[in-house]
Amino acid sequence: MKKVTLADSAGFCFGVKRAVETALKMKEKYKNEIYTLGPLIHNNDVVDFLKKKSIFPIELDNIDSLSENDTIIIRSHGVSEDALNILKKNKLNIIDATCPYVENIHKKVKKYYDLGYSIIIVGDENHPEVIGINGWCNDSGRILKCGASLGNISQKVCVVSQTTERQATWEDVLTAVIKVSKEIVAFNTICSATEVRQESAEELSKRVDAMVVIGGFNSSNTTKLYEICKKNCENTVHVENLLGIPEKFLKDKNFKSIGVTAGASTPDWIIEEAIKKLNSSICLNENEQLK
Repeated sequence: MKKVTLADSAGFCFGVKRAVETALKMKEKYKNEIYTLGPLIHNNDVVDFLKKKSIFPIELDNIDSLSENDTIIIRSHGVSEDALNILKKNKLNIIDATCPYVENIHKKVKKYYDLGYSIIIVGDENHPEVIGINGWCNDSGRILKCGASLGNISQKVCVVSQTTERQATWEDVLTAVIKVSKEIVAFNTICSATEVRQESAEELSKRVDAMVVIGGFNSSNTTKLYEICKKNCENTVHVENLLGIPEKFLKDKNFKSIGVTAGASTPDWIIEEAIKKLNSSICLNENEQLK
């Protein structure tokens, strides 16, 4: 008999849940169309759901198309100081849903940059959270994914991390920094929820025959969960929703145990639908065996 197991920690994190709830509350309050600076979260299903509620993503380059006092929500990833000033200059009604943990990084980076420290950010250079963080040190930060790419750096540095970065990556970069810099201020700003989710996925993926990782293909933290699970379980797949689950995962009798985890931008209903589909296939296979 097949068994489907959901990781102990999976799905919406505090910051993402807060951002979605904020958007829905603001829609009730203001009634008119509401905008988010970029997709509110890295999940196409949720973004489409919000569009049906008249909550639309808009890019900073198109911000001039909005009217004074239009409502715009800053997503949990946060924005740069310059981007925030542009929103203020356009006299928009700004609702700041930046995750408090990300906002804390902004404050640290600005403080130590103003004190003369060079800033190192451990993370993905194209991720909106990292772009926002870098914007609080005049876009001067070094963005690194491994210690080997450190090169020449200042003797006086402040090191922070993208909240969804892997602990191993943080340790690798910090170890390299310690070897060459004399004055180091380091803040491990990986979100505790991220650590717990990754640890949970790691543990589950070691004891199942197959692993389903649910989340947007453009979601950095979901991609990291996939990488962790794939390392431990060859039969690992990354899907956005139940439609992406391969037939093999539904019918292969060698998959006696299937694990499920989900990224921080994946709502409960998408996780529940995927698990329901996996469980339905188990019931169907068992009925076929009884015939």
